[in-house]
Amino acid sequence: MRKLAALTFGIMSAATISSASEADSPLVFVSSFAGGDDGAIHAFKLDLKSGALTRAATTSDTEFPFFMALSPDNKRLYAIHTESFGNEVNNVAAYSLKGRSGELKRLNLQSTRGKASCYLDVDSTGGAVFVANYLTGDVGSYPVKADGSLGAMKSFHRHQGSSVDPKRQKAPFAHSIVVSPDNRLAYAADLGIDKVMIYRVDAKSGALRPNEPAFAALPPGSGPRHLTFHPKAEFVYVINELANTLSAFKHAPETGALTDIQNISTLPKDFEGVSHTADVKITPDGRFLYGTNRGHDSIAAYAIGKDGRLTLIEIAPSLGKGPQNLAIAPDGRHLFCANMPGNNLAAFRVGKDGRLRQVGKPIEIKSPSCIMIAE
Repeated sequence: MRKLAALTFGIMSAATISSASEADSPLVFVSSFAGGDDGAIHAFKLDLKSGALTRAATTSDTEFPFFMALSPDNKRLYAIHTESFGNEVNNVAAYSLKGRSGELKRLNLQSTRGKASCYLDVDSTGGAVFVANYLTGDVGSYPVKADGSLGAMKSFHRHQGSSVDPKRQKAPFAHSIVVSPDNRLAYAADLGIDKVMIYRVDAKSGALRPNEPAFAALPPGSGPRHLTFHPKAEFVYVINELANTLSAFKHAPETGALTDIQNISTLPKDFEGVSHTADVKITPDGRFLYGTNRGHDSIAAYAIGKDGRLTLIEIAPSLGKGPQNLAIAPDGRHLFCANMPGNNLAAFRVGKDGRLRQVGKPIEIKSPSCIMIAE
């Protein structure tokens, strides 16, 4: 197994890489979706004043870390780990953060029981981790031990059905699972069946069981991929990979029901090429939402109304090919975009009007697939 090491890097971009940040600076973790020596989790320190990033450390004992998740206390990180993404049953790797150095210590591995595992989330207590497996169309959950390592899988649910796209929707393809802010429910977007499956969460054990209602349906051919909650939990937003749309839902916390209130395009009206959405994020103050377009290679920015409806602000270039993942800093002023096939990490300043302004030049990173920010 390759050793964990904190590395010293040369300056990639004077406008983007700053001098050493303070010890309490947020840590920005970026995964490199690759095998062998290229598979890694990179850590940067973020200067909240300038938006500059300083390379801090690289963890190189993981392969194909497609997605990651942080514990609420920012002391543990979980990442997909596999030697052959999509061709075998995958694992989740559990790590502890070594102070504020950006270094990670491997704790253990647990099987996902599925293939092409593509999403992780941690509940608000830090006591359970949830996984979505794309190719096998299923979701599962793990209890977290006192040291942050993962126990054996507690729950496992395989989705059923298909939808209208003959190439992409012949079977279930679970693409994400997100725990509600009150820790009572988990919502799993399934691209293959045009549904967001809804599960009850046992707060003590982390176990999942089907909710009633069991799902929320999206328009046929939508291909729901990722979803996010409004900070006040009043609304849920789903980004649809196949239809290149965003679906806004009214959220009923007591029952878990989602009521569709809007479907809006992520692309310019005159765009005629091939594009597929990927990720969706909301600023901490709940004012702005951002979604990525892979193909058009852009970030669509929206204002969120009091009624939950979205109004387009702009569609800005992502500064690289295939914007895969977004992250917004805790202060809501900085947004980062992982352009996976473009092999770079782009930084933006979020304006008071929600518009994005480029910060420095994108940083070169091999196949960046996921960004997580530890406060």
